[in-house]
Amino acid sequence: MTSSSSPSQDTKRLAHTYPEGLRADALMEEDVAWSYEIDGERDGEQFDRSERAALRRVVGLSTELEDVTEVEYRQLRLERVVLVGVWTTGTAQDADNSLAELAALAETAGAVVLDGVIQRRDKPDAATYIGSGKAAELRDIVLETGADTVICDGELSPGQLIQLEDVVKVKVIDRTALILDIFAQHAKSREGKAQVALAQMQYMLPRLRGWGQSLSRQMGGGRGGLATRGPGETKIETDRRRIREKMAKMRREIAEMKTGREVKRQERRRNKVPSVAIAGYTNAGKSSLLNRLTGAGVLVENALFATLDPTVRRAETPSGRLYTLADTVGFVRHLPHHLVEAFRSTMEEVGDSDLILHVVDGSHPDPEEQLAAVREVIRDVGATGVPEIVVINKADAADPLVLQRLLRVEKRSLAVSARTGQGIEELLGLIDNELPRPSVEIEALVPYTHGKLVARAHTEGEVISEEHTAEGTLLKARVHEELAADLAPYAPVSAA
Repeated sequence: MTSSSSPSQDTKRLAHTYPEGLRADALMEEDVAWSYEIDGERDGEQFDRSERAALRRVVGLSTELEDVTEVEYRQLRLERVVLVGVWTTGTAQDADNSLAELAALAETAGAVVLDGVIQRRDKPDAATYIGSGKAAELRDIVLETGADTVICDGELSPGQLIQLEDVVKVKVIDRTALILDIFAQHAKSREGKAQVALAQMQYMLPRLRGWGQSLSRQMGGGRGGLATRGPGETKIETDRRRIREKMAKMRREIAEMKTGREVKRQERRRNKVPSVAIAGYTNAGKSSLLNRLTGAGVLVENALFATLDPTVRRAETPSGRLYTLADTVGFVRHLPHHLVEAFRSTMEEVGDSDLILHVVDGSHPDPEEQLAAVREVIRDVGATGVPEIVVINKADAADPLVLQRLLRVEKRSLAVSARTGQGIEELLGLIDNELPRPSVEIEALVPYTHGKLVARAHTEGEVISEEHTAEGTLLKARVHEELAADLAPYAPVSAA
């Protein structure tokens, strides 16, 4: 360490430079109290007050990857999962398909699937879902693979979750929790987020747990006094009460959003605009079909539940009739009843439509199972009376024998490919034929001063012929009763 000047030497220097009365002031002056020749080597680089208070970047701490090879070799730490299924009914192929779908769900949620096992049982074990012996074997698989999560292909009770976790010593979730997690990731609109939050709270309410002090009693609810009169709620009871209050608030908010959507729906009904709803299994290509038919530009991705928020677009039939096309949330086997209840207001688009385009993935190993799962949800929302067209999508990648089987079994069906455009023209013609037509056919000579009636005939009805004469527009069209009454004064006497 370098030696520094002694205090006595500094005092002598000040006494020599300044008179006696100015020594105190000189000591307060920065340029006199500190000099580079004397103190610079001892104190190093100095900062004034503003520099000392400012944020200072420390060189060499950044971990930003600049080399491309570093980016390629650094891997994101994802959850490593093992899948477990219980095969109770159906064939072994059905059980394998169900577990393959669970693997696709796990990958969509952002996990890496390490292994999958299936157990043949008459029914799931009431304690650990797969039985104590198989749970111990599962523990060995978890240790061998280094997994940190186990996903069960079914909805587990709170007791099953706890006891299975006690055996395998890692986090255990079920199919319902996995689907809820995917919905939470993909919900974008305010209504979608509220519906997912409500479904999550409904799922979590009976599964709340308490550890240690969480189960101890809080102070009771006595009126005043030094000590409260009796034991109050436990922490877990308080949490449940708060969740119920949040659920009630969420239901009110969703009901308000439903009112706004109902107003838009009534406006379409008032204008006599037919509506078509696209329903189907998740990843069957519903959004791709919507984009192909209307150019809506909705997100298309090879993932389950890529789009959750309903999209309504205006479309036109080859004959010029206007209608609306609504893309709804995708369905899946064993769709959690919490989600069906929470998304009921969104699924009402299906029940209120004039026609359902039921999209099924023709390249899937078991398309009939997809059709059955979707129709079960359609029954739950009360849309069984709406006409249905089965649209077998991905015909370019499907097995021709599977297509022939589906077209033979489903009487009102059509094979299309939203990616290549195959069968789209035939589908548009089929939609035009199936949409409800106006009930009254009328012929009228509409004066040019009442051109709004002609415009209404084009938007609300179906124009059969139109001719411009000297007296006005000679119009022949099929229209609804309300518009027919407005056109009646201009009908020819012979047609009256």
